[in-house]
Amino acid sequence: MTSGTEPYLSDPAGQALLAVARQSLATFVRDQQFYLPTLEDCSPELRGTGASFVTLTNQGVLRGCIGTVEARRPLALDVAHNSVAAASRDPRFPPLKTAELDLVRLSVTVLTTPQTLVYRDYADLLVRLRPGIDGVILTHQERRGLLLPQVWSRIPDPADFLNGICEKAGFPIGLLRQSPPQLTVLTFQAQHFYEPGHLEPGGLPPAQT
Repeated sequence: MTSGTEPYLSDPAGQALLAVARQSLATFVRDQQFYLPTLEDCSPELRGTGASFVTLTNQGVLRGCIGTVEARRPLALDVAHNSVAAASRDPRFPPLKTAELDLVRLSVTVLTTPQTLVYRDYADLLVRLRPGIDGVILTHQERRGLLLPQVWSRIPDPADFLNGICEKAGFPIGLLRQSPPQLTVLTFQAQHFYEPGHLEPGGLPPAQT
């Protein structure tokens, strides 16, 4: 139920994050109230600063995904905030309705600290990426786009993966091939925790690692 490298969270910690995400989601959608876990009741793993994404799907159809890249607050609070954001602030979707609560499934992705990937040119970048392992962030001027590591399951080709980030961020795909490189590339790894019945967008089961 997890993938990635340090920081490593135990499975109980991951299940606790899912519970936080679900409680935060339900409290906001049903009552328009914000639920924040009491940090004193959380394990040390969840009290430390962390960066996370929360993804909502409905039978394998994406329903919302919002997250943070930089760890700036306790992980449990970050997940609680991102659960609400995924349900209400993803510009691709209308706010989640109460009738959808029992239909959507949550997944929580916990990110490692992004590291700059040094590459010579486009061909070099393609071979340096690690499909199934690396999440990728592309930045250009003030804009940024990323895809999480689990997206490799439906976009396995590195060139297509990078194109997908460009399209998501609104970058011209030609920027990838400019020399010297015009895009800053960062990679990160992640742990992925998901509720029973969760399917990745596209209807794929979560990757087992």
